Amino acid sequence: MSATSCRWPGYFAARGYPNAHRVGSGVEGIVYRLGHGRVAKVWTGRPPTALTRQVYADLAQRPLPLATPEILEVEEHQGVVITYERELPGAPMRGDSAHEDHERQLPVQHKSALLAVLRALASVPGTDAMRRLTVRGDDRPLWQGHHRFQDALAALVTRAVARHGAALAVRVPDFDSGVARTLRALGALPDAPVTAIHGDLVPPNIHTDAAGRPVAVLDFGFYTTAGDPAFEAAVTAAVWDMYGPYATEHAAELTRLFAQELGYAPAALAVYQAVYALTTYDLYGRDNNDGHFRWCAEQLCRNAVFSARVS
Repeated sequence: MSATSCRWPGYFAARGYPNAHRVGSGVEGIVYRLGHGRVAKVWTGRPPTALTRQVYADLAQRPLPLATPEILEVEEHQGVVITYERELPGAPMRGDSAHEDHERQLPVQHKSALLAVLRALASVPGTDAMRRLTVRGDDRPLWQGHHRFQDALAALVTRAVARHGAALAVRVPDFDSGVARTLRALGALPDAPVTAIHGDLVPPNIHTDAAGRPVAVLDFGFYTTAGDPAFEAAVTAAVWDMYGPYATEHAAELTRLFAQELGYAPAALAVYQAVYALTTYDLYGRDNNDGHFRWCAEQLCRNAVFSARVS
């Protein structure tokens, strides 16, 4: 039985949830609302491990103003992993930019909500479990063998470029020199607090209430780790609107906003945005037919650190 099978509601009915219905889907899987404060996720991507559950527990122990996922039960059915989780409050802030265009004017409410989420996550100290997570597409825990976040990222960039960097070099001028510049700039960044990083704060992963206030963050795991909270801010600014007609303007506006309001150095944000592109470019495809690959190539061509437009 595949994760997209229409028989899943019947399966959940047999498990005691007669009103189960599909409420959403993403990279990780398909979510069904079961009632009684529970949802079920039928995993199509990499399923959660005991380590993921520990990260969720670490987050749940903090007095956050946001709800975060909690896995209550795990089972497997015909080779498919299913998790039963606490239902999170609110509704997605908005649709993903791959499916709906964002308006040119960024709503003040959205900017305020993003700042609130970034501040909340930056208040959570990074834990051992977070350090032991593996970034999607890589083959080892990010922090393995490293004591500084920047050094761990540098090693990740080196591994990621070794995978299929030649495909990216076709689209990005002066690619090898750009990688070298990025690695030098990354290594020169000062030490920073090590806090929880979600790594994929796209609009559907933030839930808000009727007044537009953020009330939950979900779908940890794509790039979840412990590290410099400026990395979270940099990536969020870049991925909030990836494919809309004003995506470049929005990324620049959010980058400036986060630098001003959260006190992060603009050059550091640029370094981290280049790192994100260099370490996720091949996760869905390796040529111009893939939207994420194209987006990463375009990011690098525009990035001030990668393209040597800043010292």
